[in-house]
Amino acid sequence: MHNRLHAMPTERTEAAIERYRKHAAGYDASARRTEPLRRRTIAKLALAPGDAVLDVGCGTGLSFDLLQAGVGPRGRLVAIEQSPEMMARARRRVAERGWTNVTLIEAPMEDAEVPGPVTALLFNFVHDVLQSPPALARVFAAAAPGARVVCQGMKLFPWWAAPLNVFALAKARPYTTTCANLRQPWSALAPYVPALERETTMLGMGYIAWGAHRKP
Repeated sequence: MHNRLHAMPTERTEAAIERYRKHAAGYDASARRTEPLRRRTIAKLALAPGDAVLDVGCGTGLSFDLLQAGVGPRGRLVAIEQSPEMMARARRRVAERGWTNVTLIEAPMEDAEVPGPVTALLFNFVHDVLQSPPALARVFAAAAPGARVVCQGMKLFPWWAAPLNVFALAKARPYTTTCANLRQPWSALAPYVPALERETTMLGMGYIAWGAHRKP
């Protein structure tokens, strides 16, 4: 396991860190309800032994077991998380499993130095990253041409269920510093993943989007 620290806090970063400081202790328990979606999302990466996968905003490392099962001991897992409390739990997970092919980077995505090239990228409930052009530029600078990309998260309900968006916004706010672009959270990926496929989840309040990276 390799650990790197590159902390350059901004006001928005500090706000996110403070929010996840409150969530960290109970995060694994609260995320159990979306475990089937996590499995469905990661399956779309079609990981193979020897792949190098980047887990963007890895949280406590709940995706690590599935990602390691895909890339195998010959593969490589790079995981980035800016919350010290969440990353501490991710480190414990890696140490308990005895994995030696994991690089953990504690930093805002905008500042992270990602050891590339990576052949697969996972964005799992990281709305803030998807709305940050500098963060996405950092991510995809490390992506190999043709790298598989998948993201999932929350979105607003369709127009015909607009009154329910009060509920959607209430669910999103504790985990994000911005609710901008919740109608199409994936749209900023278009320059990097032009042929993006999508499906709706959570009865219209969520989505999975996937495709292959092409250099802009």
